[in-house]
Amino acid sequence: MKMIRVDFYHLQRSSLEQILPKLCEKAYSTGKRIKIQLGTEERIEFINTLLWTYNEESFLPHGSKKDGFSEEQPVFISADEDNPNGASLLILADGAMPNPDTLQHYERVLNIFDGMNDVSLNNARNYWKQIRDLDGELHYWQQNEKGSFEQKV
Repeated sequence: MKMIRVDFYHLQRSSLEQILPKLCEKAYSTGKRIKIQLGTEERIEFINTLLWTYNEESFLPHGSKKDGFSEEQPVFISADEDNPNGASLLILADGAMPNPDTLQHYERVLNIFDGMNDVSLNNARNYWKQIRDLDGELHYWQQNEKGSFEQKV
């Protein structure tokens, strides 16, 4: 079994809606395909719209099942554990916690969680323990006063 790398991003000063587009842009600029897995189906179209409208000057091609052509989407948004676009980067948000065994299909996993929400914080801690128990490579990033992420050891 291949080593799983998961980077946990602890939101304390910004919302998911502020951070997700920036992380996606950065990842997309590397040429990698991205899968965004959300915790609920209800949020898919909200995030889909957000990625089209968050910045008038940027273009981040993406879509969901509703848009069709799932396998061709550079960034695919879903609440399922499938990977129709062959993504090498998985971004988990809104409490998505796929079976840790499925994570080995990705080069890297980013887990974004809201540090101001107790349920989200506890879920992230439990997920960390699950990944650690599989001998996963774990990285923890916390927002500083300016809103930038710093890796904590």
